Order: sequence, then C-alpha cells, then structure tokens
Amino acid sequence: MKKSDTLEVKVERTLSTTPEKAYRAWLNPKTKGTPWNIGEKLLLTPKVNGFFYWLVSGTPHYGRFTKLKAGQQAQYTWMSPYTEGQESTVTVTFKKAGENTLMTLLHTDLPNSSKGKAHIEGWNEFLDVFPKQFVKTAKKKK
Repeated sequence: MKKSDTLEVKVERTLSTTPEKAYRAWLNPKTKGTPWNIGEKLLLTPKVNGFFYWLVSGTPHYGRFTKLKAGQQAQYTWMSPYTEGQESTVTVTFKKAGENTLMTLLHTDLPNSSKGKAHIEGWNEFLDVFPKQFVKTAKKKK
C-alpha cells in the first residue's frame, strides 16, 4: 500500500497521573477506557511478541506487541476488518508533563477509506473515558 493510500490517526489526552501508572493502566483489561476492557472475548499477552485477540460487537481485532517500554511506550500491530486486511501499527506513549502525563496514541498505516477513518471516532471514544480513571475525588469533610 502506498503512503498516499494510508491514514494516520493521532489522539492526545492529559492524564492526572504518572506515566508509569498510566502505562500499567493501559495494559490492564480491568481499566475502563482501554480496548481490552470491553468486548465478548479477550486474549491478551502484553509482552514483546505476545499476541492479543479482542472480539467486540462480533468484530475480531488482533495483533502482536512489538515494543514495550515500562512507563513510556506500548506499541502493537493492529488488524481487523476495518484495516481491510492490512497490518497497521498503534503506538501509545506516556510522557511527564508537569504533574500530569501526556498520553499520545498514534495509529499508522490505516487504509485511507471510510473503514480506516472509523478509527478516529473509535480511539476518541476510548480516550474520552480512559483519563477519567485518574481523576482524584475530593473527600467530604464531616
């Protein structure tokens, strides 16, 4: 596939936590706002060359972890019917930004089609929920 035939999706969020905690949470299927938290079936092995299979709303997604740098980056391949048979790459980085963490999700090599563009909405939906896991609730004084 030529570069002009591909699409890149970049989504950023500021999280009220450390890069280390955000990284661990992203790879934890119990954490809301991650792809691993919803669906009918999940097989997840978050280690380099470890595979994942995720079935959500009857649609299979699968890939292989290619880079994992604790507290900094998770990178994995991503395939589904929405990648039209092409292997794409998701890179999630976590960088300290003052007292917060800047989380950047970059999904590359998507087909430049309506199916590829569906990832824009999909990743934004996840990343609208994920930061809420780190909001500190104030305790009421009695």
